Parts: sequence; structure tokens; C-alpha cells
Amino acid sequence: MIRAPRALVALLAVVALAGCAESPGPRPAAQPGVAATAPQGLPLVRGYRSRPDPCRLAGESALTATYLDDAADLVACPTGSLAAITLREDQGGRPVTQIADFTLFTVPRR
Repeated sequence: MIRAPRALVALLAVVALAGCAESPGPRPAAQPGVAATAPQGLPLVRGYRSRPDPCRLAGESALTATYLDDAADLVACPTGSLAAITLREDQGGRPVTQIADFTLFTVPRR
């Protein structure tokens, strides 16, 4: 019978247990109709096109001040969402920046 040194047995036990630990994994992409959580400092007022719209009218803050315009609304949509795509295509939203999981668009007022 072969006897393994205690250090080797302990190392193998640690390696085996490390494989059982859960990792957070990649962050899921924004799903259509699912609102992402706004980062601190990004004031989101209400749904832009309707109450449940994941694209939200953005209020004034240090993060948004340079993008506010009297002739346009500043709208934050979850990056990569269907809502962001339709805002751009249907309402002429122009992306101006990205903050965390949100893309900010300037949307001309009609």
C-alpha cells in the first residue's frame, strides 16, 4: 500500500472543495421588459413611453447635467434591450453615453 504525505492529501481535499464553490458567473444581458437597477446618482423618474417602459426619463444630477437639453428628453434604457433599440428606431433617440447598465439617449421632443 502506498502512503501519501498528509500535505498532499490536504491539498487534494482543498482542490476538490474549491470545485464545489459557486461563482457569480457572467452578468445576464438586459432582458426586454426587465428594468435594470439604476446606479446611485442616476435619477430615473418614470417610464418614458408608458408606465412599465424599461426606458426611463432621466432627471438632473451630476452624471446627467452635460447631456440635458431644452429641446430633447434624456432617457435611460437598459443597454442592449429591445426597448433601447425601439427608442432609437421609432423615436429618433441618439445615444450620448453609457452609465453602468444603462445607455442614455437624447430624444427630440415633438
